[in-house]
Amino acid sequence: MEFLFADWLGTPVWFWLAFAGLVLVLTAFDLGLLHKEDREMGIGESLKLSAFYIAVALAFGAWVWAAKGADLGMKYYTGFFIEKALSIDNVFVISLIFTFFAVPPRYQYRALLWGILAVIVLRGAMIAAGAALVDQAYWVLYIFAAFLIYTGVRMMWVSDHVPDLAQNPVIRWISAHLRVTKEHHGERFLVKVRDDQTGKLVIAATPLLLALVVINLADLVFAVDSVPAIFAITTDTFVVYTSNIMAILGLRALYFALAAMVHRFHYLKYALAAVLVFIGSKILIADFVLGGAKFPPLASLGVTFALIAAGIGYSLWKTREPPVNAGG
Repeated sequence: MEFLFADWLGTPVWFWLAFAGLVLVLTAFDLGLLHKEDREMGIGESLKLSAFYIAVALAFGAWVWAAKGADLGMKYYTGFFIEKALSIDNVFVISLIFTFFAVPPRYQYRALLWGILAVIVLRGAMIAAGAALVDQAYWVLYIFAAFLIYTGVRMMWVSDHVPDLAQNPVIRWISAHLRVTKEHHGERFLVKVRDDQTGKLVIAATPLLLALVVINLADLVFAVDSVPAIFAITTDTFVVYTSNIMAILGLRALYFALAAMVHRFHYLKYALAAVLVFIGSKILIADFVLGGAKFPPLASLGVTFALIAAGIGYSLWKTREPPVNAGG
């Protein structure tokens, strides 16, 4: 029992175990009960399931608030909202990847699930490395802050870039060094096919496996922005990791609704750019203007939420359908 109350990365072990248990239950419920059979998810079901995941994330935040205090509770919510908004950009890239590999909609959900399980591990490794760096040298936060400001300014001024997946070096390397089937084989990532030269059965990758690999690589690129953003809000490793993962867990459910209307969020990138600049700037303001005083967490949460809400609202308004002229 003493082990459960021992401190690990600034938080009792039982907190970490409780969170791991919640992730396992949600994943088992999602894959085992909701999707025993592969099928295409409709927009209505996608929105309902997304609302469920958001509700769970908000309830978990309330527990963090009660267990670790209002300060860290607000920082959890700030990190969650930022990561949730950044995930909309993820949806655009994931949609391109599935289209490029011609992945049928009925198999996309399962591919997303395995991709997110890999993300949980990869983000954990990145956050652990970031926590170790910050613990050893506080000035690393200034590098994070400068990077966030640079990224935010770049997002505002650089035009949208559609990646050319055909020229992706990872895809080209896998295609050149591994056997890859031209057609899909259901939900399978690896299959046995007959070698044309030897006539023996050999293992080959399917296009679904390539899509999964590229999705995970794309998430690593996005993590370069999101992980420093969370550390700029708080250095509490538990809050950094849980807010990040709780936002990602619902991404696979939200994907099917957003993929059909991702064009409606075109102007959100400007709001996200402003959020990144704000989060990066507040570290510098707190240390060099406020003399080391903490930036009020409630103000940080309020500004972040207001910017994201404004970006979503403006995007939906600007991309609304024009009224139909009934008079012809």
